[in-house]
Amino acid sequence: MQAVRYTCKAASTHANVRRRKVHYHSQGRNDEVSLMSTQTIPTSPKKYQPYVPQHMEMREFTFRAVFLGMLMTGILGAANAYLGLKAGMTIAATYPAAVIGMSVLRLMKGSLLEENIARTVGAIGESVAAGAVFTIPAFVLAGLWPSLGMGRYWQSVALMGIGGLLGILFVTLLRRVMVEDPELPFPESVAASEIHKAGQQGSKAAKILFANMGFGALMYFVSQINVYWYTRNLLVNIPKMPAGLRLGRSTSSPVLATGGMSTFTSPAVSPAYLGVGYIIGPRLASLNFAGGVLAWGLLVPLLIYFLGPNLPAQAPGTDSAAYWSGVAFSVWFSIVRPIAVGGMLVGAGFTLFRMRAQLLAGMKRAVSDLKKSTEAHQAIDRTDRDLSAKAVFLGVGLVFLAMIGLYYFFIAGGHNLTSNKVIAGAVVAAAVMVVLGFFFAAVSGNLVGMIGSSNNPVSGLTLCTLLVAALLMVALGVSGIGGVAAVLGVAAVVCVSSAVAGEMLQDLKAGHILGGTPSKMEVGDIFGTLVASLVLFFPLMILDKAYHFGSAALPAPQAGLMAMLAQGIVGGNMAWPLVVVGILLGFSMILIEVKSPMLFSVGMYLPLETTFAIFLGGVIRWFTDKLRDRRGYNDAQKARVDNAGVLTASGLIAGEALCGLVIAAVVGSNHALWHIGMGDAWFSGLIGMALLIFVMIRVPLANAGSPDEPAPPTAIM
Repeated sequence: MQAVRYTCKAASTHANVRRRKVHYHSQGRNDEVSLMSTQTIPTSPKKYQPYVPQHMEMREFTFRAVFLGMLMTGILGAANAYLGLKAGMTIAATYPAAVIGMSVLRLMKGSLLEENIARTVGAIGESVAAGAVFTIPAFVLAGLWPSLGMGRYWQSVALMGIGGLLGILFVTLLRRVMVEDPELPFPESVAASEIHKAGQQGSKAAKILFANMGFGALMYFVSQINVYWYTRNLLVNIPKMPAGLRLGRSTSSPVLATGGMSTFTSPAVSPAYLGVGYIIGPRLASLNFAGGVLAWGLLVPLLIYFLGPNLPAQAPGTDSAAYWSGVAFSVWFSIVRPIAVGGMLVGAGFTLFRMRAQLLAGMKRAVSDLKKSTEAHQAIDRTDRDLSAKAVFLGVGLVFLAMIGLYYFFIAGGHNLTSNKVIAGAVVAAAVMVVLGFFFAAVSGNLVGMIGSSNNPVSGLTLCTLLVAALLMVALGVSGIGGVAAVLGVAAVVCVSSAVAGEMLQDLKAGHILGGTPSKMEVGDIFGTLVASLVLFFPLMILDKAYHFGSAALPAPQAGLMAMLAQGIVGGNMAWPLVVVGILLGFSMILIEVKSPMLFSVGMYLPLETTFAIFLGGVIRWFTDKLRDRRGYNDAQKARVDNAGVLTASGLIAGEALCGLVIAAVVGSNHALWHIGMGDAWFSGLIGMALLIFVMIRVPLANAGSPDEPAPPTAIM
């Protein structure tokens, strides 16, 4: 960041110097500073002026700000881990972290720059969680680890921690040139900085967020103790043809027996899924649900229609509904989901193809920015000061050596390769990680600068890394269990690195606008990443123990994709015919101009109760927007309604996630929850759903405010 310098000519030109008072208002504070200003006309164009000037001293990197940030990074990271495993997507934590940080530090009379540090540290856990849930469960799904027990703690921590540190180190090298690039608007960074500037709104926003966290946790808890049902299955009869289905016109054509029963599921009464649908909006929620409709409305019934008569007969005395529900789940799990994996593969590739211009520009900029960064002079101004370049390059070297050791451990653990192949595979895997990690960190930062971290295609970048690493392992003869472990290890590190790089650069841009010190933010992100790496294993372990990765309750779609591809390319174990069908399905979606084949395919991979609830959340957002427009609100009121809606949805997501982790811990420890019979009534879930819908519509509209109030900053998520 190029700093603004206050200069005055000496000797020959005597400037008339006067002292001025500069006031900065944030969260009810009146931070006042005396600056020396001159009347001299500058000889160069005026450069960017941060909100808090570089010469102003203000409390920033304090214990309370860092501690609050580390607390938020663990909580928001755990909530996103829950959401990523169950719904296949995560929600940017920048906005909730900013609101929570402002509300808490305001009580302590904290400064604006302390809020900036707290938000920076608090938001980084979401990106570590995104990288972790997309890859670490793949070790279990690929059969390399029997489960995610404590015996895998340090391996998982190493993958998350090294990936996060790598992303931070790479972004530190590129920060100065990327945050000053006029072609990168950084929409979410601008929104976050405006939220901090308008700090007087923090208290009201925090009340909405925390109230809905409590409400979301309560609603999820009462559903789990059966005060009302969480979801219900409807058994659908698929009648058989009395004479069978004749394949051809001739009377001698073969005849197939048909018929069976399938299931159709109601939307889950889930605060989190409804909140996700509200945030992503009706269009994307509908697209996600369309994948579920194709899976459960066409493919599963069609397959059962032909497979039903050939299945083992139902045992006497067994419940017919339970039998056919099990059949429908097995068909979806074993046949439809591999097809969805093929669609996700095409969707990820197509996402990167549509961004090819930005990706190419990001690659070129990565090289030029590194050259500029290494040639840059040592910053004097506080707002232009990064970590030492020597320390950064030393850190990259240490990370490289650590990864060689970790990959050696993974590959050697397969016990199927010679020592030379193990060493070669470890070195190549670490080299691929560093090279692709740097380029994808730069690309991730570039994409965040253009479209925001909420739209960053981390899984697509990870998929490219996995394919490159897998092909290199095959070329080196590193196959079997050791090869699969190495490929997934590379994918995990690069996935965490790319996600952290994007989120960190977004926070650094917000700090650039506010006048934060980059080196302090970078150190704060290191603390946040290490805390998230040490903590986030436990939510993953708790959820796996309670529900198991890959089950209907914990589908983990991206991890399933990574595991299947690694097994197929390196391990030679993959249902390729079904995956090819999914690939062709993905191409057909591209041809009919589906906006996001990836989101559609994820909808096929998820249980119908999940996509149905997300769709319903999108409908709630659409209906709220219609009511907002019909009431004739001005732009400021509309912005307040939008902000309150995002806060309400975010609170519901976080509330269910945290409550869900507690319940999973109880279930995983072989303890039973209370069971109340009220939920057996057919209408009980409808009451719970109606209450959630009422709150999600009422709260945003009730916070529109008066027409004469100034417009707040809009939350971009």
